Amino acid sequence: MDLLTQGLLGATMAQAGAKKDETRLAAGIGFFSGLLADADILIQSSNDPLLTIEFHRHFTHSIFFVPFGALIAALILWPFIRKRIAFKRLYIFALLGYCLSGVLDAFTSYGTHLFWPISEARVAFNAISVIDPVFTFILLIAMIIAFKKYTMTAARVGLLLAGIYMSFGLLQHHRAETIAETLANDRGHTIEQLLVKPTLANLVLWRSIYEVDGRLYVDAIRVGLFSEPKVYAGESIEKFVLERDMPELPTTSVLAADISRFTNFSAGLVGIQPEAPNILVDVRYSNLPITASPLWGIEMDRTQPDQHANYMLYRDASKETRQKFLTLLLGKEIS
Repeated sequence: MDLLTQGLLGATMAQAGAKKDETRLAAGIGFFSGLLADADILIQSSNDPLLTIEFHRHFTHSIFFVPFGALIAALILWPFIRKRIAFKRLYIFALLGYCLSGVLDAFTSYGTHLFWPISEARVAFNAISVIDPVFTFILLIAMIIAFKKYTMTAARVGLLLAGIYMSFGLLQHHRAETIAETLANDRGHTIEQLLVKPTLANLVLWRSIYEVDGRLYVDAIRVGLFSEPKVYAGESIEKFVLERDMPELPTTSVLAADISRFTNFSAGLVGIQPEAPNILVDVRYSNLPITASPLWGIEMDRTQPDQHANYMLYRDASKETRQKFLTLLLGKEIS
């Protein structure tokens, strides 16, 4: 998730395990430790644009890396606070702050190497958006109260409420997934692959992508709290298959390897839009949940197979896009 939420989760985890006179120091240690896993975003290469997305949420987010990540955090902080706390207590707070960083990210839709090196699979439970203000607010209030009142009880209550909210996200995901399956069945489609994920900053509006006969169908599903579910039929796009769509590309080329890396990152849900035949897009993400227009993709130069693909972002924060998203979120009819 976003850095603020990661830090707040780390802070409340550390506070929950602190003594009364340690809650403030524990909050700082936990906050820093909660952020440290995302330091993998600094792994970049000017010669390999895909290196960043390949290593973000990689080994630093693995549950097996937790003891080492906590140790790194403790060693960094030790010179600054060694007169205030024993190293053993420092490490315990760092461990508490770091331990759920990868797990939290795994509950989003981005994908996390949670069990590396045992498994290279990207785990994504699709229960919460990468930014969720409700979840963040719960942790923020709990951390502030625990900090001001010198009490670990507030932190523990906050963690409990955050867990309940995450469970609600899993329930909403199940509801949206069931609706997506029913929708496909009504269309006479037999789903080969299905992904249902929350849209930005809410657990009401969901994006559904499913594959049938080499085509990816995108729909928006609104699962309200006190209203009937609503489906907004979206677009479809042909799924990209390297051997069929670029048979001339050498399988040992740099570009072929980049396409494979990006396809793996995108859970296999990739396609090429007809108006942009040189752009391979991640169909999981879009500025609007009913379109196949990409949030990001890679630009491929078919004439230069031994050159890396370029990673491209296509964020659209226009007023029109924001209004359409709000219309869908509120369950209104779109024109």
